[in-house]
Amino acid sequence: MAETHSQGNPTLFSPYKMGRFNLSHRVVLAPMTRCRALNGIPRPALAEYYTQRSTPGGLLITEGTMISDTAAGFPHVPGIYNEEQVEAWKKIVDAVHAKGSIIFCQLWHVGRASHSVYQPGGAAPISSTSKPISKRWRILMPDGSYGIYPQPRALQISEIQEVVEDYCKAAVNAIRAGFDGIEIHGAHGYLIDQFLKDGINDRTDEYGGSLANRCKFLMQIVQAVAGAIGADRVGVRMSPAIDHLDATGSNPLNLGLAVVERLNKFQQQIGSKLAYLHVTQPRYHAYGQTESGTHGSEDEEAYLMRTLKRAYQGTFMCSGGFTRELGLQAVADGDADLVSYGRLFISNPDLVLRLKVNAPLNRYIRKTFYTQDPVVGYTDYPFLSEAKETTFLDDAQVKKLKGVLGGTDLNGPQGPAGYSCKKVSAVTILDFALFANDLPSDIIEQTTFLDDATVKKLKGVLGGTG
Repeated sequence: MAETHSQGNPTLFSPYKMGRFNLSHRVVLAPMTRCRALNGIPRPALAEYYTQRSTPGGLLITEGTMISDTAAGFPHVPGIYNEEQVEAWKKIVDAVHAKGSIIFCQLWHVGRASHSVYQPGGAAPISSTSKPISKRWRILMPDGSYGIYPQPRALQISEIQEVVEDYCKAAVNAIRAGFDGIEIHGAHGYLIDQFLKDGINDRTDEYGGSLANRCKFLMQIVQAVAGAIGADRVGVRMSPAIDHLDATGSNPLNLGLAVVERLNKFQQQIGSKLAYLHVTQPRYHAYGQTESGTHGSEDEEAYLMRTLKRAYQGTFMCSGGFTRELGLQAVADGDADLVSYGRLFISNPDLVLRLKVNAPLNRYIRKTFYTQDPVVGYTDYPFLSEAKETTFLDDAQVKKLKGVLGGTDLNGPQGPAGYSCKKVSAVTILDFALFANDLPSDIIEQTTFLDDATVKKLKGVLGGTG
C-alpha cells in the first residue's frame, strides 16, 4: 500500500515516500503538451519552464514525449527516440535536478489522433482500428489551423511488437538522459487507450474483444519497460472514464479494475512496486477542457476513484480539475496519495507555495497553451515573490501568527536563505508567504487565519483571480 513518512493524518503538503523517491509534498506537475520543442528537439525554454516549477523534493512529469517518429499529433512536441533529443533533454534534467526536484518523462504515442502531415512520408496514422476520430474533434495543424482527423491504419500483430519495442527504447533513452523515471501514457484517447476502450477497439484477434485481450498491449509495454529500467522507475497513466477523442468504453469501472488487477499481479510476480498509478478524474470530461465548468457527479467520481484507489497496491495519483480545496480533501480522505495539477501550474510556476499559503492564483491564458513562443504564456507568468509589497496584516493576525509559530522571533533570519520577516509591526502578506514557505507542513496547516477582506486586498495587490 501507499508509503508515507508524515505523522498523523497526511495533507497535500506532507512528505511522501514513493518507492525509492522521497517527496517533500504531494503536489505534482501534471504532463501537459506545450508545443515549444521546435522540430521535436527540447530547447533552452523548456529548461526554464521546468525549473521554474521545481521545488526541492517535488515531482514533475514532462509533457507527452514522442517514442518514435510516428508518435506525434501536435506541432513541435519533444521526442526521446534519437541521440539529439537525448542530449537536449540532459540539459533540462540536470537543471531540474539542480533545484532538487524529481522528474519523470511521459512516453507518448497518439495513435490515430494524428494526421498524415505528422507522419513519415505522409502515411496514415496507426491505431488499434481503422475507424477515424469523429468530426466532433479537430486536430491542431503545424500552421495553427485545425483539421479533420483522417482514417488510421490498424496495426498488424507483428507491428504491435515493434511499437512495444519503441516504448522500451524510449524508456532506456529517458534514463540515459538522466530522468528519474518514465510515465506510460495510457490515457485520454491516445494509442494505448485505443486498445483499452471497446468503443474504439474493434479487433477480432488476440488484442481485441475481451478485457484481457484489450489490456494485453498495455501490459506488454509495462513488462518490457520495467524489465529494461526497473519497475520502481515506471508510472502508468489511465483514464477509464474519459471519452476524450471518442475514447468511449462500455464499463469504465470494470476496465479500470481490470488494469489494476493486472498491475497488481505483475508487481507481485516481480516482487517490486511500480512508481505509481496515475488516474484522471471523471470530471475531466466536463471540466478539464473548458475555462470553467461544473464538476461531474460527485457520487460517480467518488465511487470510481475510491474503488480504484482501494484496489491498487501502490502509490495512487489523481488528476483532473483539482483546486486547492479538492486536492486537500482528496489526500485527507485517503482518495489519493499524490495530486497532479495541470493548467493551474501553467500560470503559477510557484503553485506549491501559493497552494500552501492559500494565495491568489494567476489566470492562465488558453490561447497561449500551444503556441511556439518561448516566453509569452510559457515562462513569463509572475511568481508570488514578484508582487508589490503592502503592509496590511493587522495586529490580531500578527498575534495569531506568533501564537502558531510558538514565539518564533519574526525579526530574526528565517529559513535556509536567511530570510527575515522584518519588524513584526510591518509584516506583509508577501513577507508571510515567503517566510511560511520554509515552515514545516504541520505549522502551515494552522495558518489559515486570513479573513476575506485581507484576501481581497491581497488579490488587488497581486492582480490574481483566486
